[in-house]
Amino acid sequence: MQQNSMQHEQSLGQELMDPDMLDKAMVDKVLILSDADRAALDAQASRGLLLALAAQGAMGLAAAVIAGVVGGAAAGWSALAGAGAYFIPNALFALRLAFSVRAGKASPFTFLSGELFKLFATALLLGLLSRVAQDWLVWPAALLGLILTLKGYLLLLMFRKLS
Repeated sequence: MQQNSMQHEQSLGQELMDPDMLDKAMVDKVLILSDADRAALDAQASRGLLLALAAQGAMGLAAAVIAGVVGGAAAGWSALAGAGAYFIPNALFALRLAFSVRAGKASPFTFLSGELFKLFATALLLGLLSRVAQDWLVWPAALLGLILTLKGYLLLLMFRKLS
């Protein structure tokens, strides 16, 4: 009987050394954060949201300047309008998410509803832009502003690799 228990202990020891078993053992552990840890993570998340917004704003302004230089004032304003069609709903979503994180009420539903709001508001603003500004709107420039603003995170990725 003692030999059976020793063999059982040895097999348990081998299972714990097995990487697959270690992963399963790690999954069962619960990470408990202190209030200071939570506050630090919340601050980091909020800072990341604001940095992403700043990068998107910078890319939108860059698109407006590029379009203005290449295509004239109407193209510059069109690029700025296209950038704003995404930036404004995204800024509202990011601020709402940041406040939810600070209040401790962030949830997957908060994120999903914010994303849906952002998509519908962007489509609505682009539709409104096409009706209101059809006399002076330069669509290639507006799309340039929209796309560069959408890809604002690339600016963050570029500078994170440099630093």
